[in-house]
Amino acid sequence: MAETSDSDLMRTWARLIRVKQSLESAVERDLKHGGALPLAWYDVLLELSRAPEGWLSPRELEQEMLIAQYNLSRLLDRLEKAKLVRRLEFPGDARRQLIAITDKGRERRKASWPIYRDAVQRHAGGKHSAAELSQLLALLGRFLTPA
Repeated sequence: MAETSDSDLMRTWARLIRVKQSLESAVERDLKHGGALPLAWYDVLLELSRAPEGWLSPRELEQEMLIAQYNLSRLLDRLEKAKLVRRLEFPGDARRQLIAITDKGRERRKASWPIYRDAVQRHAGGKHSAAELSQLLALLGRFLTPA
């Protein structure tokens, strides 16, 4: 692999961060404008709906989420208050808990999906050809591969 100058590396790093922040903000605005769930809420409900049993431990949930969530406990409190998730006792260990998606949570996630999909298409997908997206996917995948 060719050597990269420190300047190019730092400019690339800064651009990646700015792109992430810009896209998340744009998608959040569209979700709010469309009456959909906030991105963090959608992400939690998506991961719970993907779980075979419909529940995950908070630790598993945090590992699966697309966005960094430093205040997962408060987020789960808000989702529980909205009756989109419920907390279950962990079998055999009352100190631990599981987070389960409710029927209402499934319905709200499904209703939010078209708005979310359209927002991602508008702000990210519509700016690139299928070949460019494929190439970008491969390039970004390298960041997730352990060094």
